[in-house]
Amino acid sequence: QVQLVESGGGLVQHGGSLRLSCAVSGLPLDYYAIGWFRQAPGKEREGVSCISTRDGHTGYLDSVKGRFTISKDNSRKTIYLQMTDLKPEDSATYYCAKRRAGGWCRSAPTEDDYHFWGQGTQVTVSS
Repeated sequence: QVQLVESGGGLVQHGGSLRLSCAVSGLPLDYYAIGWFRQAPGKEREGVSCISTRDGHTGYLDSVKGRFTISKDNSRKTIYLQMTDLKPEDSATYYCAKRRAGGWCRSAPTEDDYHFWGQGTQVTVSS
């Protein structure tokens, strides 16, 4: 059974940093893509970043480029999202998910292309 579990969210001040983790179980970390998404109250879920587990290619939402970094640890079967210079508009529930088919990742992920969603982790940035 495929399962993705997020952790690492919390409350941080404007300009602060957090590292989110997405632990993957139930499938070998071979060739697929994992995406990070976020959803703020009253807004649609948007793709933040993705990474291909084989070649390490990544994609980012324009508004987080230069501030967020996605990475992977194949031995731990975990995907990380390092977030720096956080802004109040980054506040949201963050989710990770697996790409439905293949491991392509060159731009910000699209929700319809992903499944096996985690339960989410809350990130709140105070102004």
